[in-house]
Amino acid sequence: MKYLIANWKAYITSHKDAKALFKATQASAEASMSEVIICPPFPFIPDVKQNWDMALGVQDVFWEEKGAYTGEVTLEMLKNLNVEYVILGHSERRNYLGETDEVVNKKVKAALKAGFKVILCVGEKERKEENVIPTIVAEQIRADLDGVPKTKIPNILVAYEPIWAIGTGLSDTPENAHQAALYIRKTIGDMYHTKLGVGIKVLYGGSVNSKNVLDFVNYHGIDGVLVGSASAKKDEFTKMIKMVG
Repeated sequence: MKYLIANWKAYITSHKDAKALFKATQASAEASMSEVIICPPFPFIPDVKQNWDMALGVQDVFWEEKGAYTGEVTLEMLKNLNVEYVILGHSERRNYLGETDEVVNKKVKAALKAGFKVILCVGEKERKEENVIPTIVAEQIRADLDGVPKTKIPNILVAYEPIWAIGTGLSDTPENAHQAALYIRKTIGDMYHTKLGVGIKVLYGGSVNSKNVLDFVNYHGIDGVLVGSASAKKDEFTKMIKMVG
């Protein structure tokens, strides 16, 4: 089974558009053999959850249950909204909002403890030569998973997102993404157990669209894709779902 995760980011700005995009996605997702996960902005979760009986995710979360944290959305707030997945460590939050690995680690541990599944994003900032996977990916994995119990590792998906590819229209190659997946699995295997490393699901994200999605999902060792701007275009994302099957 492949994963198709739709990160709407902040492209959708009205309830009307959110409902239209959801309905278009739903029709294709229900006929798909893949795991289709929608991650809308927080205000649109009620619009989606009313009729969406498949996996629902969010784009971020705070690590404390409640308290004097103005503007934050907590895990406790999400428990009654049918939310199953949480995207954490996305490059845009790391870059624009200054999230550190320490902050990501707090969120990862809190989300897993609360019973959510985590989509953990890692990736390097600068484009490297073919088949060269920078040590930053391993450093991020070690820091972001520090203190995470091994029993929680199966509830994590790792999305390899080379930052230079995010929103640029320039995707990495499936070969490089596969090398990153191997590196991620080896790092987790070294931290915990080889079996856990081998079993981790690794996705690719970074300018994924209908023109290249099959190049990634059909490549051995890549378990799916995390789709950004293309997932906010109903014709484009439904096309991707049908192509992957």
